[in-house]
Amino acid sequence: MYILLAMDSADGEEASLVKIEDVKVWTQLLIEEGELVEVNHSSEQRGFEKFSDAVVVINDNEYVWPFMELGLMVLVAHTQRSIDDIVEAYLFKELHDLAY
Repeated sequence: MYILLAMDSADGEEASLVKIEDVKVWTQLLIEEGELVEVNHSSEQRGFEKFSDAVVVINDNEYVWPFMELGLMVLVAHTQRSIDDIVEAYLFKELHDLAY
């Protein structure tokens, strides 16, 4: 599964999930068979070779309609900010569906 994140940096160790309006770098994660397989970065949301399956946002108040129109699943990471924490939360089904 390809997961899209709005991040403040391309540095995997220091990067944090941010609001979509504050994004500096889009990060796409490939998770297969319970493992993080690939991490890619782009300055543009659509700058990836593969289409994302889901987007993770920082809270329920994000403007996610464009992602929903593209058919992406929207997940919310209320407390997770780092890539490692988001991957772990995804694997353990701790990310929440968007509350309308």
